[in-house]
Formats: sequence, C-alpha cells, structure tokens
Amino acid sequence: MSEHRITAAAADSGKRADRFLAEAFPAYSRSRVKTLIEEGRATRDGMLLMQPAEPVREGAVYVLDPPAPVPAEPVGQDIPLAILYEDDDLIVLDKPAGLVVHPAPGNEDGTLVNALIAHCGANLPGIGGELRPGIVHRLDKDTSGVMVVAKSELGMAALSSAFAARMVDREYLALCWGAPYPAADEIMANIGRDRFDRKRMAVRAGTDGKPALTRYRTLAQRDNAVALLACRLATGRTHQIRVHLSSIGHPIVGDPLYLRRLPPTAKLLPDPPRGALLDFPRQALHAASLGFLHPRTRERMSFHTDPPPDMAELLDLLGFKLPPSSG
Repeated sequence: MSEHRITAAAADSGKRADRFLAEAFPAYSRSRVKTLIEEGRATRDGMLLMQPAEPVREGAVYVLDPPAPVPAEPVGQDIPLAILYEDDDLIVLDKPAGLVVHPAPGNEDGTLVNALIAHCGANLPGIGGELRPGIVHRLDKDTSGVMVVAKSELGMAALSSAFAARMVDREYLALCWGAPYPAADEIMANIGRDRFDRKRMAVRAGTDGKPALTRYRTLAQRDNAVALLACRLATGRTHQIRVHLSSIGHPIVGDPLYLRRLPPTAKLLPDPPRGALLDFPRQALHAASLGFLHPRTRERMSFHTDPPPDMAELLDLLGFKLPPSSG
C-alpha cells in the first residue's frame, strides 16, 4: 500500500495530529490513525510522530504509511509445535527462534498462529466470533522460549487480565556484552518508538514512552566481557529487555537492532568464544520460565525450558552453567 502525504495549511495549525490525518485521509478512522502513529507509521518532516495528540504545524509535511493488508482470517498450516501442556482453555509451548507469532506484513503465513489453527482444528473454540487462538503475549521472532496461548473465551479474558495486572511471572535468560554493575539491579526507564526508525524502540523521557521495569541478576560472567543474566519483567513493553540492557551499555549478544557497538571489555575475551559470540546471528535471549494461575481451576502453573541448542553451545563455550531453577 502506498503512503499518503499532505502539507498542513494554516487552517490546520494546532489540530491534533490524529484528527488532522483522519480528516485528510477519510479511508482511515481516527482510532486507526492513532494506532498507526503509535506503531511508528506516521512522520512529520521526516521524523516519526511520537504522540497522536501532537499539535499540527503549518507548512509541515505529514506522511501516513499504513502496512500492506494481510488476510483477515489466518489459515491452518502443518508446522511442528513443542507443546508443554494443553487443555480446553490454553496451550503452553516452547517457541523456537525464527518463528513469528502472528501474521503481519512480510510474514503473512508460516507463523505460530497458522500452526495453532492447524493443530487445534475442531477443538479450537471461537474467540471473538472467529476460529483462532488467543494471543495474550508475544515473543520476538528470534527470541525462543515459553509462551501461553488462550483457546477459549474464558482463557482469553483471564490471561489477558493477568498480564495486564502484572500477575504473570516471566523470567528470561539473556547473554549480554560486558558485566553489569551492580550484579543485580533493576532498570526503570520509559520505552517508546525510536524517533528515526519505527522498527526500533528506545528509552524515552516523559510522555513519549510508557513505563517499563526490568529486574536482572547476574548468573555468570567472564572477564567482565560477557555475562549471563536472569531478567524478570514487571512490565511487557515491545523489545523491553533488549532496549533496557542496551540503554545501560550491555546490549544482548547478536542483537540485530540494538547492538551498535561492543563495550571495550569485549576485547578481553579470547577466541574461540569471542568469535562465536560475534558470529551469533540473533539476539541471545530465551524466555526460560512462565508462571500463572489457570483461568478455570485457579491452580498455580509453572513451566521451564532450557535454551535452544545454538544458545546452549555459547553457554558451554563460556563455561556457564545454568542453575537448576532455570532448566
């Protein structure tokens, strides 16, 4: 879909940006325009619009760049799943790195949703009137680990509420460059869309970002050059751990978006581990554990998975051992 471009006139000055763009391009509702702005798909004079309520500036050039449409109803595809638990309300699985969660422009099929529709078949109840699994949280394409998906209206409502109320326990394993000091701490910094690259998130001040809190502790480190962290999420912002660790100078090994430069201590690490870390093709981040109350029985459920083979090989090269609670 082509982008839409308009130059603001004097009469438009001071209007809310979302209202102005919705009036200029009536094919899009104001709520849709607001969503597009929040997704980083609107610019003013080449810079991302950060707030739907931002006042329009006379003479500024505004561009709305909606994504290409994807099928409204994903179809089932026979894609293998590593299922940890399943009942009528939910399914818990170990998502591999490289698997996209939901169809989107550029990934219209071959996703986790396509796999779940094929797996559940007639046993998948309608959620919101459609035959589809309920995605209540996501992992980035190249992040592996434990996910829970709703299969019923009850599961969808209860799990969505639990994530919103921060009543879900989530711990990730992250292999980062450098050794954070102190060895255990928390990072509290708002996260919002990067002003210059809509694919990236960034630490943002004030209302340009949403509150985000990550707690970490160091499980192992070597030569102050690389460390294995256990990170617990108190919030669930897009790319949260990746952004937070990068913001304190300890980007995740292999991160294609947030690893811009290595900390000086990375030179202290000898080969072969240093070469293997530099060549790692994705972010070394794994969702190791997930805990929540079952939507129907209210029983406490906990699930743990080990890192996949590619990340496990890095840990072995470094001589890092996982504590029993992480496996």
